[in-house]
Amino acid sequence: MPTVHLPTRAGNLPRVVIDLEKLRHINCGLGRFSLHLGRGIHAAAAGRFEPVFLLPRDGWRHFPGITAESLFVSPWRKEFVQRWLRPVVGRASGGARPALWHSTNQMSRYLPLDGRVPVLLTIHDLNFLHEAGAESRPRERARKLADIQRRVDRATAIVTDSRWVADDVARHVDIGDRPLHVVPLGVAAPVPARPDRPPFLPPGPFLLTVGNALPHKNFHVLLDLIAAEPGTRLVIAGKKATPYGEHLERSIAARGLGGRVFMPGEVPDADRQWLYENCEAFFFPSLTEGFGFPVLEAMQCGRPVFISRRTSLPEIAGDLGEYLDVFDGPSLAAAWRRGMARFHGDPHRGSTLRRHAATYSWEATARGYADVYAGLVGREPVAAMQRAGGTAIPPLRRAC
Repeated sequence: MPTVHLPTRAGNLPRVVIDLEKLRHINCGLGRFSLHLGRGIHAAAAGRFEPVFLLPRDGWRHFPGITAESLFVSPWRKEFVQRWLRPVVGRASGGARPALWHSTNQMSRYLPLDGRVPVLLTIHDLNFLHEAGAESRPRERARKLADIQRRVDRATAIVTDSRWVADDVARHVDIGDRPLHVVPLGVAAPVPARPDRPPFLPPGPFLLTVGNALPHKNFHVLLDLIAAEPGTRLVIAGKKATPYGEHLERSIAARGLGGRVFMPGEVPDADRQWLYENCEAFFFPSLTEGFGFPVLEAMQCGRPVFISRRTSLPEIAGDLGEYLDVFDGPSLAAAWRRGMARFHGDPHRGSTLRRHAATYSWEATARGYADVYAGLVGREPVAAMQRAGGTAIPPLRRAC
């Protein structure tokens, strides 16, 4: 679809460029974030600002029925090129420059050519600081932190997905007096589940975990649980072609768990939905998460969730999570038995879990971002108060 230039909806509304470049990886977390933000922000923008989508060349296929102004990514738009062009042509756009540019992830390579354009930066996590062995790689940590700091220095304001990440950013990055907002992510409406059991899974009850096989997911501790509970099965669904995935598969074979622990790799959406709906319980022992989509996806299906008490997970699950504080087999088994007793002892527990998950919607996420945009471009009283030095905006607030 060619770039479309439209008249504003209601007079001369400010234009906000939203970086949706990660749509080129539609099945990863940042791709899904870009998809749902783009769809939601178009409706939330009405009468407040004009969204301008920064897209990969085939990006419009993800937005049927939506018409908006767009820019397309290209090598010359990347920051490593534009920083050389900016002193020469950075002000050439004049009055046509956007009112705001939203860099939707801390790794974005795209910034406005005009250095006067305010930038809103979303930081989804600083997981590299908390991964196992990170302390033994001080140069790598310092390099990545310096990269984040450069982006923060260019930003006018910052958004995170959770209060935990906001606090983490404030601890490790110099944000100065920049406003720091929390806009929680949403959980999408579930797709229809496949009609029958996936062929890789034998009959009988099973536990489930979901995620790419990476060390911080801590999936290996679940093998101790399965070894401690004869007859119990486990499905680990997600990308497994990683060094950690290969380690898991070797451990499964060495411990004789091949008939009880299944790693099907990435599964279709309908298969994953069937697994959520039919698992006995969902386990998520992750050590570091910026948000934690799978926890809400399991809650959305009314399933009990057993999660680590780390990073953002307690914030997302609240008092409905069954928390794992010790990761050896007997402790995990005891936590599982206690949690399942609570689940089966409360006939309303499943519906309570579903209601909690429903409080996280992409519509609310889009409204939260729209509020932040409108404040930064001066269309809301709150922005004027901030510029005047008012105290009505706390340093950190949840926008939703």
